[in-house]
Amino acid sequence: MERRRSDFTTVRTCARRAMGRLGFPPAPILRGPRGEPLWPPGLVGSMTHCDGYRAAALARAEDLASLGVDAEVNDPLPREGMLRIVTTEEERAWLAPMIERRPDVAWDRLVFSAKESVYKAWYPLTGRWLDFQEAVITVDPDLGTFAARLLVPGPLVGSARLSDFPGRWTTERGFLMTAVALPAPSRPDESPTTPPPAR
Repeated sequence: MERRRSDFTTVRTCARRAMGRLGFPPAPILRGPRGEPLWPPGLVGSMTHCDGYRAAALARAEDLASLGVDAEVNDPLPREGMLRIVTTEEERAWLAPMIERRPDVAWDRLVFSAKESVYKAWYPLTGRWLDFQEAVITVDPDLGTFAARLLVPGPLVGSARLSDFPGRWTTERGFLMTAVALPAPSRPDESPTTPPPAR
């Protein structure tokens, strides 16, 4: 219990420092009905903590519509049954060969982390639960990217309904880290730049 309180305090300290770096005055970070952080107006963000790691990521709402980050210890999921809870059949099809190819990465845990980041970006836009079985993760092991294909109607961002959440992942010092950043919709006065005519 004491460690959980310490994690809670430390990760919020990280978030308040990030507010200052973005030019916002440090403010209390309240909790919503599902325990999600409620950010001050003009900010979007996400927080994560696991054994030995705590982090917060924030951005201006004019730049990003939503943001999700997650960190996990780079160890396989603890129980065989969890794999079927967390992953779809499609994901399990690529997990086995990936484990053979890159045993240095706990790929099942990476899928879990990616879905956590997706959920953290999804929930502020929808206010709804997203089950592990409602998104399919594909990973590029060389580029450090992943894509989440939603199997349920995605959120509206501006006039576009999102069906895919792109993300990035990395592993360092025994941790897996994933992140999803969804761009904010263009404002009406932001017209695309027309390239100059070819000469």
